[in-house]
Amino acid sequence: MSVDGWNTVLVLGGIRSGKSEFAESLVTDAPVVRYVATAPEGDPEDTEWATRLAAHRARRPGSWTTEETTEDPRRLADVLESAEPNETLLVDDLGGWVTVLLDPDHQPADDVATIAELAEAIRGCAARVVLVSPEVGLSLVPTTPLGRAFTDALGAANRAVADACDAVVLVVAGQPVWLKPVATATESTATTTVTAPAATATAPTAAATAPVVASLADTEPTPEVQLPDVLTHTPPAAPTPEPGNAWAAPTMALPMVSTGLVIQPGMELPMPDEYAGPQAVDRLATLDVPGAGLGVLDRVVGFAAATQGTSIPAAWGSVRVLLLHGDHAGGASAGTVAGESARRAAQARAGRGALARLAAESGASLQVVDTPAAAPIEDQPALTPEQVESALRYGWRLAEQAADAGVQLLVLGACGAGTEAAAAAVLAATAGAEPPAVLGRVITESGEIDDAAWMIRCAAVRDALHRTRRSSRGAKDILAELGGGDVAVATGVLLGATARRVPVLLDGPVGLAAGMVSRDLAGQARHWCLLADHGGHPAVRLAADVLGLTPLLDLRLDLGEGANALVALPLLRSVLALSAALPVHPSLAGTDDTDPAADESESTDPSYADPDLTEPDSTEPDFVEPEPAGPGPASTEVDEQPASGWRAG
Repeated sequence: MSVDGWNTVLVLGGIRSGKSEFAESLVTDAPVVRYVATAPEGDPEDTEWATRLAAHRARRPGSWTTEETTEDPRRLADVLESAEPNETLLVDDLGGWVTVLLDPDHQPADDVATIAELAEAIRGCAARVVLVSPEVGLSLVPTTPLGRAFTDALGAANRAVADACDAVVLVVAGQPVWLKPVATATESTATTTVTAPAATATAPTAAATAPVVASLADTEPTPEVQLPDVLTHTPPAAPTPEPGNAWAAPTMALPMVSTGLVIQPGMELPMPDEYAGPQAVDRLATLDVPGAGLGVLDRVVGFAAATQGTSIPAAWGSVRVLLLHGDHAGGASAGTVAGESARRAAQARAGRGALARLAAESGASLQVVDTPAAAPIEDQPALTPEQVESALRYGWRLAEQAADAGVQLLVLGACGAGTEAAAAAVLAATAGAEPPAVLGRVITESGEIDDAAWMIRCAAVRDALHRTRRSSRGAKDILAELGGGDVAVATGVLLGATARRVPVLLDGPVGLAAGMVSRDLAGQARHWCLLADHGGHPAVRLAADVLGLTPLLDLRLDLGEGANALVALPLLRSVLALSAALPVHPSLAGTDDTDPAADESESTDPSYADPDLTEPDSTEPDFVEPEPAGPGPASTEVDEQPASGWRAG
């Protein structure tokens, strides 16, 4: 089951009953919708049928993609089996599918077997699926053999699909009646409180609850390198919240309506612990560290301490990488190779490429998230207001699902054409930046600088700012006009992670642009963000300066968003592990530098002395032996393995 109570639903209804419109209303909030058309084109001279098809096409939002299965009825099962978990499929309708199935051009065919294959594909589909089908069982029995064959086949298909779906709804005169309801499918919620990890409906499988990437076991083995099982990495169970240390427990009551969480400006989200961070940094000065210590990396310890609520923070164990994939059309994508971002996303799903390999090395799980494509910002808004709301809630849910899975650190990355120009437009709208100053140079595949493409991007951002010069500069307006789907989803992730006290490691212009937008929605979000490296990108530099995020490193890596952060992650983990494990310096602990075992012997019962740490010939004991036959006190000579964990020099 999904968070709304169902993962697959069959919508039945008679002719002109409103079944298609109702099915479309179920997926309006989904950020990635693929419309699967099954009906044949029909007779070219049948203008009435052509008008019906045109009306269906006109209702679909421009962000939806369309796929047709009219050539081969068995292909519908293949489409369902290959669907990604982050997709939503709308199949309209099974009547057209049965028509093609019975077409003489596809005979001989085993109709029963094909329907069974479809039902099995629905049961195993990882994506959310809405199927539309005519209900003809209430009509008269047709008088022709072909009519009877159609109603029999469609009735059998409806029964098999209804059995395979989580929910079934019958639309009569535009009114939905749930025949196979799920408890949450018919509940109307006015206001609810996020109180526990079970705030979203539980699910039998991970594939149904969260968009997850394809398992390495489901892909062809690569002959190059056998990667660790990174894409099917199972995070440890969420830690049991303890008083004063609820790392990622839900934090507050948030406004909810029947369509989901209400994300609005001025949200009151939690702040990191204001005392734990400074205490952790002060503690570093007391540790037995040679030289000047950790240098600028002491900020990592302070950040981790504040976000974990303890002065001795632990190294992040469970890490999840969210790779947001969404393209920007128009001049923003000038100089990019068509299909390159999709290739990168597919590469990450298959466990190949720099990001997947670095994730494998770090033991991090990798989740590729498709976001709505953005329209050309120089001509029109990037997204509709409805798409912005849906993308924000989707990003919030991604963060919620990570927190419920025990993830302790999110790494936010992106791959998409035009992301740098979109980030520059957001910075210009939120920080008053000049587009040429925050747009990085365009580098071609051959490593050359493409000045012409750079100028096209600058012109696109300039025209977009001119078009929106009288528009509101509210957070959601900026996302709709300039930001696009990836920035909107990233903003939702930052807000959701803040609400669940999960820190986020930013990397690249999309994450920083989301940080700029999130200030108007919840100013607390930036305090849960950490920037490992600016990568030499001017937009990242400026946004980090505005947000008060000082980059920890200056490596100027350019491996792609997300990959740069994963390079730095082992170093950050090592710093946290070292700060937690090192003992206090002996001079501050009040022990004799020549007797490392002294503080252990003095802190225990005087009647105890470890024979391995004593000298039998010692004649001047420091304390009175309770047993005459017992061993003598610890020797003042330096032991080979000091009990305090450090070696006297």
